[in-house]
Amino acid sequence: MHEILDLVPPHSACHGFRRGRSIATFAQPHLGQTVVVKLDLQDFFPSIRAIQVGAIFRFLGYPETIANLLAGLCTTITPADVWEACAYQERSWGQSPQADRYRQRHLPQGAPTSPALANLCAYRLDCRLAGLAATAGANYTRYADDLAFSGQEDFRRASRRFFTHASAIVLEEGFTVHHRKTRVMGKSVRQRLAGLVVNQTTNIPREDYDRLKATLTNCVRLGPESQNRDRHENFRAHLQGRVSFVEIINPPRGQRLRERYENIPWPK
Repeated sequence: MHEILDLVPPHSACHGFRRGRSIATFAQPHLGQTVVVKLDLQDFFPSIRAIQVGAIFRFLGYPETIANLLAGLCTTITPADVWEACAYQERSWGQSPQADRYRQRHLPQGAPTSPALANLCAYRLDCRLAGLAATAGANYTRYADDLAFSGQEDFRRASRRFFTHASAIVLEEGFTVHHRKTRVMGKSVRQRLAGLVVNQTTNIPREDYDRLKATLTNCVRLGPESQNRDRHENFRAHLQGRVSFVEIINPPRGQRLRERYENIPWPK
């Protein structure tokens, strides 16, 4: 990862798993747009085959034998005993197209090399979708398996047709659109990308902010243990992380939460 993959830049539209990029930079180009179109890729990592990973290493100049070896180190295949259990518990899923992805050697979710390889394998997808967006006068960004497009009134009128073309490109590049997670969001509804609201400014949903604010307030009044309902092993670090996240997305709101956090009477 550090000696090879980190040295190869992905497409500029890619914001996931990149130093200096985040869900905030992913959402920023879509602020204040008339319409936002969100596509979700189904089984993003398992959709990327070992042959595609090997092609990346060959493109970087490695001999075929070395490229195949590196691809083998960076991919996995689901063991037969797991499939036997799946077939016993849920036969229909074990026979589905999604299951076929796991039967073949693919990128494992959770491996440190998978995000960088996924971004490189999706480079052609990003190029084609960025070009399609440009012809429609739209913005395009991708965060892992989340694809976002946005534009003004002209793009709104063509958004349905645009979605059809974008879905065709996704299929041609070996991925699958998760249609139940697809959204076409106009100004009159809450436009959300990667959990952030982008109608006017990048922000976290109001209910999430209010819930965290109430938790911090109750921690101050009743003690932190009374609010650790999910039994986090390090509840202090858990809350600090959530407050820090709000500080990154919305500094003024984050500062108000930070003041409450600093007043929590943590046990010695």
